[in-house]
Amino acid sequence: MKAIVTGAAGFAGYSLTVALLESGYEVYAILKPNSEHNQRLKGIKDSLHLIECDCGDFDKLPEMIPVSCDCFYHLAWFGSRDDFDAQRYNIECTLMALESAAKCNCKRFVGIGSQAEYGICLGEIREDSISTPITAYGACKLAALYLTKCRAEQLKIEWVWGRIFSLYGDYEPKGRMLPDLVENLSQNREMHLSSCEQNWDYLYVKDAAKAIIAIGESGHNSEVYNIAHGDGKALREYVLQAKEELNSISNIIFGKRANPFISLLPSIDKIKKDTGWAPEVPFEVGLKSYFNTLD
Repeated sequence: MKAIVTGAAGFAGYSLTVALLESGYEVYAILKPNSEHNQRLKGIKDSLHLIECDCGDFDKLPEMIPVSCDCFYHLAWFGSRDDFDAQRYNIECTLMALESAAKCNCKRFVGIGSQAEYGICLGEIREDSISTPITAYGACKLAALYLTKCRAEQLKIEWVWGRIFSLYGDYEPKGRMLPDLVENLSQNREMHLSSCEQNWDYLYVKDAAKAIIAIGESGHNSEVYNIAHGDGKALREYVLQAKEELNSISNIIFGKRANPFISLLPSIDKIKKDTGWAPEVPFEVGLKSYFNTLD
């Protein structure tokens, strides 16, 4: 089996690439030219082919990949959440990736979206919940979903879309909630947070990689799948659990409610039913493993 992965050295992309190799795939990893993250994949396996290609040149991928492949996993995406120019350009790059997937004779294109497509939801979030994104990022991910789905039908290539919720683990970028929390807790620093009343759902990135492979192999054509742990709880509970697991004596001060108040209770019934995938790593286990990889 042969797979193409864009964004292969990124947070989720790295774990996906490694998981594919461990599953026996030959992988063509598409990397951002001259990125320091590319070092993460150097010298892993002979069955890993590293290809530097900017997002705007995805139409050149068929010239760079000399064989037919089975599945194209598209994770590459860039720009801040309200950088409208960058987010719109991501749509064009995603469509180029799909065209190249068809030219590489891939049987299936797997696009990776985000919980940001849903926007503010009340209660359980299922794949058929109404999507009302509140950022350019979420809106453009949603636009990319519909445009690639339509184009895939024309190209006669199977299409599946995965919506990732809150991942944590190896190579999670600093500046996000959990890595900053872990760093401060490990240094026993006082922390000021929001009220942390909102529901959240953390999934270990290695579990997410297996979920993405599962929808690539067994997901139903033309379907969307939530990729989450499925046991959402108040963010405050995750914070206090992290403090306990890391044996921290940090003083944590909970403040006002977050605005906007994004509360996440994703259902994973559909992916479990269609693919048999289920998360394996409890939060406390993944947290300790993640903590041990930090400098």
